[in-house]
Amino acid sequence: MAVINQPSGQIKLTNVSMVKLKKAKKRFEVACYQNKVQDYRNGVEKDLDEVLQINQVFINVSKGQVASKEDLQKAFQSTDIDAIIKEILFKGEIQLSEKERQLQLNKITNELLTIVSAKCINPKSKKRYPPTMIHKALVELKFNVVVNKAAKLQALEAIKVLVAEQIIPIARSKMKVKVDLNLSTPEYSALIEQLSVIIRSGETNKTDSSWSRIGLIDPVAYRELVTICNQKATLQVLDMAVIEDSK
Repeated sequence: MAVINQPSGQIKLTNVSMVKLKKAKKRFEVACYQNKVQDYRNGVEKDLDEVLQINQVFINVSKGQVASKEDLQKAFQSTDIDAIIKEILFKGEIQLSEKERQLQLNKITNELLTIVSAKCINPKSKKRYPPTMIHKALVELKFNVVVNKAAKLQALEAIKVLVAEQIIPIARSKMKVKVDLNLSTPEYSALIEQLSVIIRSGETNKTDSSWSRIGLIDPVAYRELVTICNQKATLQVLDMAVIEDSK
């Protein structure tokens, strides 16, 4: 809770998380409740009152120094407190306590491990690894998880490292896709040839007017497939991570 000491105009806050943004050679800060900033950035929390300890912009939260209207106007070309606070919340650097940092790190790590487990398989058994085994392999590889990057991006980086190093036998799961092509499309024969290189096997159907294939692709080829299909064919992702039957 905030305690306003008058007439000094200083505000003292406790159990606070701060978000800082440097602009026009000055540092601006807002005081937030613990663990609420990420929820706001992710759209989980939309009410500023649930995020902020106090609806105010500071020069220094710990000293209770509130930013003047002149400073705000110079840096943000505005004195609209809510608009300025939103900019700081979205663009600023989150200052976490050690306890908050560890909680956030644990959360991101768990998300990362779940994503890797869902997207990868043992290429021999065609089964997924449990998150605990993924974690053990990443620890052995000294893969560092950080709090200021999305879990999905870090998961993709972790997959690249795991596949490259093969501490455990691991490969990306295939994606199951469907492509529909109208045979009235110019140069459709060349397109079918390109598509067949990426979707090497699967169920193909061809009529006098259309060609379609349902099959598996390597996820790294997805962007190339999107480029080929752009405005020329219809692409659907049927399954993001397929576990193939063991043979």
